[in-house]
Amino acid sequence: MSAQIPSHSSPTLPTYDDVITAAWRIADVAHRTPVFTSRTADERTGARLFFKAENLQRSGAFKFRGAYNAIARLTEDARRRGVVTFSSGNHAQAIAYAGRLQNVPAVIIMPKDAPAMKMAATQGYGGEVVLYDRYTEDREEICRRLSAERGLTLIPPYDHEDVIAGQGTAVKELIEEVGPLDMLLVCVGGGGLLAGSALSAQALSPACRIYGVEPEAGNDAQQSFRSGSIVRIPVPVTIADGAQTTYIGQKTFPIIRALVSDMVTVSDDMLVDTMRFFAERMKIVVEPTGCLAAAAALHGVVACQGKRVGIIISGGNVDPKAFAGFLAGTAIRASAS
Repeated sequence: MSAQIPSHSSPTLPTYDDVITAAWRIADVAHRTPVFTSRTADERTGARLFFKAENLQRSGAFKFRGAYNAIARLTEDARRRGVVTFSSGNHAQAIAYAGRLQNVPAVIIMPKDAPAMKMAATQGYGGEVVLYDRYTEDREEICRRLSAERGLTLIPPYDHEDVIAGQGTAVKELIEEVGPLDMLLVCVGGGGLLAGSALSAQALSPACRIYGVEPEAGNDAQQSFRSGSIVRIPVPVTIADGAQTTYIGQKTFPIIRALVSDMVTVSDDMLVDTMRFFAERMKIVVEPTGCLAAAAALHGVVACQGKRVGIIISGGNVDPKAFAGFLAGTAIRASAS
């Protein structure tokens, strides 16, 4: 793991100083989420696991941190005109909610097949939802068009310096609470949470080895990490809807390449097993994407015996009927058919 982000990287890339500033900016609005432990999880892995419960964050996921931080940084004119973003759910909800708290109009481009619960919550927070077909339409092109037509500021779900800095506050809190870590496991879609987490881990626990975890059906980040250049893939078919990204971000990638030790993948079956573990043993609801990091530890994808391991539970926004189906073992079979 390199100690520094390459000097040729964009000067707009965030640093840990930006994470510190973001932490100050969101301190009175974002929850300082609890850190859970589980004796059963420790016995299963032979490690000491620390679960940062961002499923209990406002709007149900870590995304609120970056969304609020980015909107808070806007000029008065930009705030008046509003923001636009694209998201399958958690960033959508976070932008809508953070916008409402700061009196900033928000337009959200969401796929037609986004989870109904996430779509309803986005609208409930006051977001204007515009639907698209994720398999035939380009969400970023739609965003650019609306931004130009209506003068909206684009705040993408991960490839934005203020979003990355905001997401990094979760691991900042984690390490401040539990002390230095040997390993840190973080889910990855576009890389905003992983990049921000890496900035905090490098600053506060420099010996910590950092691993990104994504669905095995959509391992674009792993391919990019190992090849040294951004790889694009078709929309992956996975129950981890928050990680159905097709490529990693231009701003997140250099940070990840410099500070992350490796990228690993887990199967949908592992995600379902981990959802069940959280529900039965720890009495918490975690969405499939939120289980990515924990699944890598609980299923031995990353060897963590004898280590102090930080794990980000990234979100808990899952439809109750779908959740029941996952636990019953029916939903995952349906998704594969």
